[in-house]
Amino acid sequence: MAAAVIETCHVACCANRTPNVVSWGRGGTIAYGTCNSVALYDPEERRVVALLNGHTSRVNAVQWVHREDSAPEGHLVSGGSDNRLILWEAQQDGKFIQSVECKGHTGPVCAADAIYVEDSKILVASSASDSTVKLWLCCDAKQAECLHNLSFGSGFMMDVSLVLLPGSRVPILACGGDDSRVHLYVQADGQLQRAMSLQGHEDWVRGVEWASTGGELLLASCSQDSLIRVWRLCAKSGTDTHAEDNHSIIKMKEDIFESSVYAVSLETVLAGHENWVYGVHWQPPLYQGGELQQRLCLLSASMDKTMILWAPEEGSGVWIEKVRVGEVGGNTLGFYGCQMSADGSMILAHAFHGALHLWCKDLDKEWRPGVVISGHFNAVQDLSWDPEGEFILSVGSDQTTRLFTPWRTQESKKVTWHEISRPQIHGYDMQCLAMIGRFQFVSGADEKVLRVFQAPRNFVENFANISGTSKETLLTSCDSADLPEGASTPALGLSNKAVFQGDLVPKNKEEGEQFNRVSDQYQESYFHPLNLTEPPPEDHLLQNTLWPEVQKLYGHGFEMFCLASDSSRTVVASACKASKAEHAAVLLWSTTTWRQLQVLPCHTLTVTQMAFSPDAQLLLAVSRDRTWSLWRRNLPTPEKPLFSLYAHTEKDTAIHSRIIWSCDWSPDGKFFVTSSRDKKVIVWGPCSLDSGDPVLPPEIKPCSSILDVGDSATAIAFCPVLCSNDSYLLAVGLECGRIRLYRWSPGSEPAGDDWSCCGETDTSQSHTLAVKRLRWRPKTGREESSWVQLASASADHSVKIFNINKRAL
Repeated sequence: MAAAVIETCHVACCANRTPNVVSWGRGGTIAYGTCNSVALYDPEERRVVALLNGHTSRVNAVQWVHREDSAPEGHLVSGGSDNRLILWEAQQDGKFIQSVECKGHTGPVCAADAIYVEDSKILVASSASDSTVKLWLCCDAKQAECLHNLSFGSGFMMDVSLVLLPGSRVPILACGGDDSRVHLYVQADGQLQRAMSLQGHEDWVRGVEWASTGGELLLASCSQDSLIRVWRLCAKSGTDTHAEDNHSIIKMKEDIFESSVYAVSLETVLAGHENWVYGVHWQPPLYQGGELQQRLCLLSASMDKTMILWAPEEGSGVWIEKVRVGEVGGNTLGFYGCQMSADGSMILAHAFHGALHLWCKDLDKEWRPGVVISGHFNAVQDLSWDPEGEFILSVGSDQTTRLFTPWRTQESKKVTWHEISRPQIHGYDMQCLAMIGRFQFVSGADEKVLRVFQAPRNFVENFANISGTSKETLLTSCDSADLPEGASTPALGLSNKAVFQGDLVPKNKEEGEQFNRVSDQYQESYFHPLNLTEPPPEDHLLQNTLWPEVQKLYGHGFEMFCLASDSSRTVVASACKASKAEHAAVLLWSTTTWRQLQVLPCHTLTVTQMAFSPDAQLLLAVSRDRTWSLWRRNLPTPEKPLFSLYAHTEKDTAIHSRIIWSCDWSPDGKFFVTSSRDKKVIVWGPCSLDSGDPVLPPEIKPCSSILDVGDSATAIAFCPVLCSNDSYLLAVGLECGRIRLYRWSPGSEPAGDDWSCCGETDTSQSHTLAVKRLRWRPKTGREESSWVQLASASADHSVKIFNINKRAL
């Protein structure tokens, strides 16, 4: 049932912040670890096509199983901080299932590689922080046998690479570690024997990778000494062995190989990077008719924020730098690894902050940045739709605020979601936000200050270009006359400073031109206005898409925790972390003057979430103290405060026995719902204000039977559209990561029949950690459809959008 009800529309997630976590398959799919999952990303469709959920901790290593031909891979191996390896197998319908699990490491797996051997068996090598490298044989019987266990004492192997020796079916394993050497092991006599150690690097070896050129092998190794070394391994006949150094020869028994001796020599040393080189990757060789059709190219990625494509010259064979891309600006710290498409037309790097950077070769053979997926690299704490439902804002513990919107390309007319702005890059972990109109929001972080942001002119114009909305309409609605052009963050500052037209640094300023003022030599603004027709790459998101901060709000005594704004966008409510009643009060702010309007004391511990009723007349707050409070807006008179306490539960009247995590209002404003760590979901009412006597509020009590959802209910949201028979649709997010849909029918008899579960995310759709926030997409003014959309934010670093089929409920 769930498949027909819930479809995944979009997943925003980035790569984990570890090397070896991205692998590009011959079939064109990019596999990468994101939190506890493996994401399969199609760079042509520009979307995540599947999430593989099986690990219980962070995924650190992802690798497609190497094939000797050019066919797409059918298996994928991943290793995680749960000390496990998982082999995933492709099915006929294109989906992947967990095929084999390898258990044996006592520390997090940091690198893995795999090749096909005889009879469709798969050989997997893994390195872990327990100072061991293990070799596994995975068979069709869904079993994994640990063939060999190499211990390195107190040392660590940072990367491993497997390949078959030329002209044989014998595997050779390369390990690069913190002893600055590359160790080669060959399987012989049922044992994995060290063949030799390649010396030359002067610091930790971060990456190793084999490439086959037919009769020979090339091994690339990269190091923190900023250098790359390429080694050549080839078979030698008996007459050639005397000329070789004994240390560079692998001697094997005659009964194992046709050629019993293999020689290893240093092919070249590549110096071009200015910082640690974290990754090397060979372009997959292209064979036609059994013959190699192209010369091998080597791609390298470094902490100096660049990738270099190396290749030997046609005539001399000398390795030279062919292409250099990158030099990404902003606050990124360089690249952790690199990958290349099978045809060599696209190259990819993943950065220290998890972002993917893609470059594509155009018709003029020039490399240009391409559109690629992005997302938070830590827990996503809150999200909100724009009032018109045309974009999403999200905040996370990665200290960023991100804006996602759909983009329809001119060629395919397909709609894909992309990040087009990063309004806030902060120095504190972000916790909450609230939209105020279309182009203004308030955000709260692990600080005592609230910050208000206003969209700049450059964002409004680019949003119109990408989303297809009328630019004139948008600029008129946000009073563009006084809008700054953009924003930048001063050095060592936390506040985004507005940049106006006159502040922009001319791009054509000559280096020798005299500066009028001393301060001109040290321009604070790194902002350059962009004219975008497609989503911007990561370096533009970091520098050129900030929103100016227009106000700071002071008043709370501890770190911010939750925010809410009313439907009229005139009042914002805020609450901070609290262990005493004096700090647990809710503060109200005016969005016109940004002055504090009122303090609402009631709770004794942190208010976890708040929600205004659809008519903005009531404010609901739920708390860690297991109670809720309801505040009523008064008529504007000098004698009365803006809001007064209307109803609340106390410890003796509370039904919830644990923290109340979430709350929401029904679309008609008649009911509100609460969800708690005690696994209970309860609908409360009536909330009508037409009781005649405003002094004595009607009794507010549970209107529903108590729904037990089986797990801590961390997020809840009423669908804005009613279902058939005037029943209500609720989405419930659980601590385990699942999202369930329930229909609630008021007044159903007998008691307990008012709830019915009508849908649930399956394993591949669900989050792997707690759901932090659920938000239904508001009506966008388009034709009524049987589909509605639900956005979710999770501690697993992802933002997801689901299509919900109302007719299938």
